[in-house]
Amino acid sequence: MSEQRSYDAVIVGGGVIGLSCAWRLARGGARVAVLERSRRPAGATRVAAGMLAPVGELAFGEPELLKMTLAAAELYPDFVAELEEGSGLATGYRRDGALHVALDRDEAAELRRVHDLQRSLGLGAEWLPPGRCRTLEPGLTPSFNGGVQAPGEGSVDPRALVAALLAALEAEGVEVLTGTGAKAALREGERIAGVRTEQGDELRAASVVLAAGAWSGQAEWLPEPARPPVRPVKGQVLELRSRDGGAPCRRIVASERVYLVPRPDGRLIVGATVEEQGFDTAVTAGGVHELLREAYRLLPEVAEMELVEAAAGLRPGTPDNLPLVGESGVDGLLWATGHYRNGILLAPLTANAIARRLEGVPA
Repeated sequence: MSEQRSYDAVIVGGGVIGLSCAWRLARGGARVAVLERSRRPAGATRVAAGMLAPVGELAFGEPELLKMTLAAAELYPDFVAELEEGSGLATGYRRDGALHVALDRDEAAELRRVHDLQRSLGLGAEWLPPGRCRTLEPGLTPSFNGGVQAPGEGSVDPRALVAALLAALEAEGVEVLTGTGAKAALREGERIAGVRTEQGDELRAASVVLAAGAWSGQAEWLPEPARPPVRPVKGQVLELRSRDGGAPCRRIVASERVYLVPRPDGRLIVGATVEEQGFDTAVTAGGVHELLREAYRLLPEVAEMELVEAAAGLRPGTPDNLPLVGESGVDGLLWATGHYRNGILLAPLTANAIARRLEGVPA
């Protein structure tokens, strides 16, 4: 039998963005429900490496994105501390820095260009010769052309982060409805006043927040003008595990073609391909081969590690690589999507922006 319930906000999407928005709203006293079509909340979070690396991920021509990622990184220590206290669970947050290595002269020339940009913007990054790089990470390949250290970078375990968010939401009394998606928007004139679920329940709300990641642009339950310009961008990722319990690097280690993110328990995340393949989530032999080859070029010790998992997920890309957060142009509907490669990092900033919008404060 269908039900009708009322909330201050309904979040459509149970990835780290949707869960973070729900938690921040609930902490502010709002009545919130999360609607997630899969049985297990996570979205693309399940295959994310969890890098919190605004300096190393800097790209030319994206000053607005850099401003966002730097602001989000500043929020992370307090965000994690509050979440871990509220949930009683660890998130795997660590801030051990990152080392970006140039494996040949061409990569060195490009890395120098990026480092010049980092320095011009006053970012914390230092060029190091090979000897100093190897002092930081003794497992590096014997021959390379130097690297850039970004000591302020960090990482979090995305799966642990989702588990902590779910526990914190339960403690706040937030309903997380899994295994059911949005079927239709409830309308009051031109305003969206909630959603009807695939089970027929009506969830009425002062605001609906679209946080469906790569599927946001395919939200057929919304009128077409309310669907954001979001496309899926496939990424394949590997999880390796050291058989002696210790990861082969202490900090994030990256080259031009791969990044390696260590976990405290000895696992190593190797990512990630970037593929325009629509909604395809197949793990391919070519993708696995590329990641293992490039990881081995960087840290030869990975050849001795156990291959635990190979997975593929879909990032929500936008035309300008900027997230879509805030007003959708349709009354009653907010967007919190399009975070592309930065969903984990931008989660606390996005959650704060959505909370301010629901309080009537401009972001």
